[in-house]
Amino acid sequence: MKTIQPENISTRELHGYMLGAIGPRPIAFASTIDKAGQVNLSPFSFFNCFSSNPPILVFSPARSGRDGTLKNTLENVREVPEVVINIVQHSIVEQMSLASTAYPKGVNEFVKAGFTELASETIQPPRVKESHVHFECKVNEIVTLGNEGGAGHLVICQVQRMHINDGILDSDGKIDPKKIDLVGRMGGDWYCRANGNSLFEVEKPIAKLGIGVDQLPEIIRNSSTLTGNNLGQLANVEQIPTEEQLKNIETKATFSDHTHEVAKQFLDSGKVMEAWKVLLEK
Repeated sequence: MKTIQPENISTRELHGYMLGAIGPRPIAFASTIDKAGQVNLSPFSFFNCFSSNPPILVFSPARSGRDGTLKNTLENVREVPEVVINIVQHSIVEQMSLASTAYPKGVNEFVKAGFTELASETIQPPRVKESHVHFECKVNEIVTLGNEGGAGHLVICQVQRMHINDGILDSDGKIDPKKIDLVGRMGGDWYCRANGNSLFEVEKPIAKLGIGVDQLPEIIRNSSTLTGNNLGQLANVEQIPTEEQLKNIETKATFSDHTHEVAKQFLDSGKVMEAWKVLLEK
């Protein structure tokens, strides 16, 4: 395994390793305004949500790694502590990338990238009409992490209002991950798209207490076929299923010496109880 001490390599190299390993990262497409009323629009992938009550989002405009200069976005939120964080879906990713160009201060990236300004309701900076979700935010605090090239500044934002495109909601009024079609930032020039086969569900062990991998029968726990993910699925039950619980589970499986292979196929399809039936009936 390659081991790196940050102080022994350049900031540019470290930046590349960090961004290559930590991803996909959500993108804050931040629209801001300066005290003269000039609008700026720029994407930041050092971004996430950190609290629901109060609703807090944080993004980090870093100093240029080349010359240590500050981003126009950072200068703007210092002058006018307000920002709209627009969410980036696949349909606008190329325009969003164009808006990341280092245009001089005063150039409106809405115009350069072909976006439509939409007036906000509680703050001055405009929203990106083409984005599916907008967060109107007040800036609570800016935390400076350093003064050299590559140093970040945590812009801590409190959501004042959220706007959601009706077209991305499901029948229950919740955001449908297939409809919102989000993109995430990877290393270098790479992005990923959260849609199609890349979307999958993992049941959260919140409402119940899973038995844990250590409580699985030894023959299952030490399987050379079942993966760590498979064991995690099996161990997320509150108890090993009983014969009574499994009697109505249909598997249509032919039992042989390949029991674990059959169970793995069920697990890879998300059919945990079917897998348990195969493993316990052998």
